[in-house]
Amino acid sequence: MNQIRQMCEHPGRTTLPTPCTYRADPDAIASGLSGCATAKPVPPPCHGGCHSFACAILDALPQQIAVLAADGAIAAVNASWRHFDSADAQAQAESAAGNDHDYRAVFPVACAPSYEQARAAAEGIAAVLSGQAPLFAQDYACHSPTELRWFSMLVTPLEGGWDGAVITHTDITARRLAEADLRIAAIAFESSEGMFITDASGTILQVNQAFTTITGYSAGEAIGQRPSLLSSGRHDAQFYEAMWSTIDAHGNWDGEIWNRRKNGEVYPQRLSIAAVKGHHGEITHYVASLTDITVSKAASDEIKYLAFYDPLTRLPNRRLLLERLRQVLAAGVGSGRYSVLMFIDLDNFKTLNDTLGHNMGDLLLQQVAHRLEGCLRQGDTVARLGGDEFVVLVDGLSRQAVDAARQTETLTTKILDTLNAPYMLGARLCRSTPSIGATLFHDGFPVQPEELLMQADIAMYQAKQAGRNGMRFFDQGMQDTITARARLEERMRLAIEQQRFELHYQVQVDQDGRARGAEALLRWRQDDGSCVSPAEFIPLAEETGLILPLGHWVLEEACRQLRAWQHDVLTRDLVLAINVSARQFHQADFGTQVCNSLAEHGVAPDRLKLELTESLLLDNIEQTIASMQALKQLGVRFSLDDFGTGYSSLQYLKRLPLDQLKIDQSFVRELVHGASDEAIVLTIISIAHSLGLDVIAEGVETDSQRVLLVQLGCLHFQGYLFGRPVPAAEFVALLTDAAAQGAALPLSFVQQC
Repeated sequence: MNQIRQMCEHPGRTTLPTPCTYRADPDAIASGLSGCATAKPVPPPCHGGCHSFACAILDALPQQIAVLAADGAIAAVNASWRHFDSADAQAQAESAAGNDHDYRAVFPVACAPSYEQARAAAEGIAAVLSGQAPLFAQDYACHSPTELRWFSMLVTPLEGGWDGAVITHTDITARRLAEADLRIAAIAFESSEGMFITDASGTILQVNQAFTTITGYSAGEAIGQRPSLLSSGRHDAQFYEAMWSTIDAHGNWDGEIWNRRKNGEVYPQRLSIAAVKGHHGEITHYVASLTDITVSKAASDEIKYLAFYDPLTRLPNRRLLLERLRQVLAAGVGSGRYSVLMFIDLDNFKTLNDTLGHNMGDLLLQQVAHRLEGCLRQGDTVARLGGDEFVVLVDGLSRQAVDAARQTETLTTKILDTLNAPYMLGARLCRSTPSIGATLFHDGFPVQPEELLMQADIAMYQAKQAGRNGMRFFDQGMQDTITARARLEERMRLAIEQQRFELHYQVQVDQDGRARGAEALLRWRQDDGSCVSPAEFIPLAEETGLILPLGHWVLEEACRQLRAWQHDVLTRDLVLAINVSARQFHQADFGTQVCNSLAEHGVAPDRLKLELTESLLLDNIEQTIASMQALKQLGVRFSLDDFGTGYSSLQYLKRLPLDQLKIDQSFVRELVHGASDEAIVLTIISIAHSLGLDVIAEGVETDSQRVLLVQLGCLHFQGYLFGRPVPAAEFVALLTDAAAQGAALPLSFVQQC
């Protein structure tokens, strides 16, 4: 203590002893300090321990302390300085001190600060040593290859009249890192998410700007309050008990919550709460972050809504309907009660859309949806599948099938009456009618909802076929028919791929029995040799569109056969007729197909005759006439098939470039015994002659029919009386036999397929 007191209370301004070395003996340093008034030389270095009280105090301090002489030379250092853990810096400083180097040269070498820092440090130390500055302070980095470290340098002059200065280096790495963490935390706290901090009792201590933006409460209004300030009242006590139980158990909670803004608006919020714990595990604070999810939740809710509801009518869609249908099926097991599924389709809706526009069509669908909802009980389901298709699901009907059917009829009558009432679409008063198919089910059968929908759909189409604006119950026979048609379509597609079709030829003769042509008739021969009736597969081909590949094949095969007949005197002058469907004829490139086929096979166009039906004339008559005239100019012939059975307009008939009218066999069959049929046939013949057209009768099976037709003016015939449809080889054989016998047809040679 005496040494310290002497050092601190020495009168007068004196000069420090001769500088000691970097590792000077602490005792020598202490002795020098205590006796520096005599300016005795510093004793030589002693590497023993320091037992003086002053040195013990300096060595006990964690800061790195060095004492500088007036010229800046290092006079003494404490233990922290000596043990500085940067080996390179220590060695360099040691070397410099041992050579009595100025500390102002040692500092840049030891800690390698920037040039600006080194210059500032040198100037600051010099200013303190010269008495120009009371102190100098600087923070600097002193990094090693393995870690980042920061220090704070403080230079102060020696007191008590001593010349020199004390330099203190304090390791501030922890403080700098903590400050960096605080800056990051401060930036994070002022994020786009609202945040607030409470103490352990739940009192709000701090809020950020985003909190104010979201809730409307300023920091002054929120601090000191509890989070219940934001409560919307939508959640009960159990909700909050569960929340805090989770926080107590896991230290955090995250979820959606409804809160209230300062202006009273209730809004959805994403809230996260985390507990902050002290060193002993006790909760000290709570940190909460909140996000306004009004927009995202609305979008999410809309997406969920669109997944189950139709956006136009706001009715359940197919997905939700099937889910409810599964529930009804499951609930019906064992109950014995019937339920009904109705499939509703608006009649001629496409026409309304095409004439009034889709906006009016959408308005009609919305009104239909509203009316259907008004016809049902609460708990019943009405859904929109798409387009103009609606489905009604009603459960809890009678346990008796007859009574359940009667209840269904009552409901469908109500629906029909409601949907038949006029609709006000904008300024227009319109009417629309529905076709309804219904299927009853109970006891959980059938199991698959899709099967029920199919049954109701089938029944609906039966209602349309029955005249529309009515209701039909599903019948198993209908489904059997449709199933058979589906199988037939599958077989027909396979037959087209495997080329199972062939052409048979039925001869056409004049009044003398001479062959003038033939009609090519399509036949489908199965693996067992039997033939599928054309009456069975042709309508299905028309319905499915398979008539297009079939029709093109017939055209190609007919041209190929005509080319083959050109080399036979018996057949080279024959005209071959093929049937062309309306769908095939109305193809944009049909004329090109005919031209290409004729050219490819080298067939004269006037050898080909296209038989068209009257139904072809019902659509786009002007385009039909133009297409026929283009082919007519090439030499292709035309015959109007089944004349008198359709809705031919005489006005258009005179404009068509026809060569022939064909009397349908339905008039020929009762010709001999029916006066009305005879009158019709005579009228057809008269029309044909007046238009300069040939006329041919099909289905001629008796000679009395032939004779009467001749008397009426028909001079061309086709029918079993002259020959059945037969393959090409047998057809040629028929003509060959007739030529060999020098006789006209008919012959006894017939063969049926």
